[in-house]
Amino acid sequence: MFLEPKCHAGSIEVISGSMFSGKTEELIRRLRRAQIAGLRTAIFKPSTDTRYSATAVVSHDKHSIQSTVVAKSTDILALAGDAQVIGIDEAQFFDNDLTSVCRTLAFRGVRVIAAGLDMDYLGRPFGPMGSMMCIADDVTKVHAVCTRCGSLAQFSHRLSADDNLVSLGEKNTYEPLCRECYSKISNVKELLNESCGCN
Repeated sequence: MFLEPKCHAGSIEVISGSMFSGKTEELIRRLRRAQIAGLRTAIFKPSTDTRYSATAVVSHDKHSIQSTVVAKSTDILALAGDAQVIGIDEAQFFDNDLTSVCRTLAFRGVRVIAAGLDMDYLGRPFGPMGSMMCIADDVTKVHAVCTRCGSLAQFSHRLSADDNLVSLGEKNTYEPLCRECYSKISNVKELLNESCGCN
């Protein structure tokens, strides 16, 4: 279970998992607790995420919190102001500078909470999320429920034929799957060869 920080030193928390695993819901929960505690908060999301709202961070179950939309991760530094707690949603859509931005904020004494998909639809580390998990003080891996067998799901299977890396979608576009069900419908051998260079 996640424990609230007891000191005022900066920190980096990462919430990761598949689609429909509750990442944004958990991010909102932590930010609300910070606000109840009287801490100054700022919430950011990438300009590419326009699914539910142009300005709010919204979870799949429709919980929401107002945010600032930014085009690149360095904008977060410019707009952070005197925030004590900073939330970042859809972290996988940011550029690779997000890692250094979060490190800078943490060394300034800011508590940074970033949520995002750990893997893309091909099962590969997504954007800066791999390095974000490496530098984090705490990583929370959340799981969805596999739509095919009911096990814990960690993969986001794309239902459409779209092969763009970034393809915003909902339940008609993605389904969460466990490793076994994902392997049955994906060309795992091809994915392994692509990711490690094996023959």
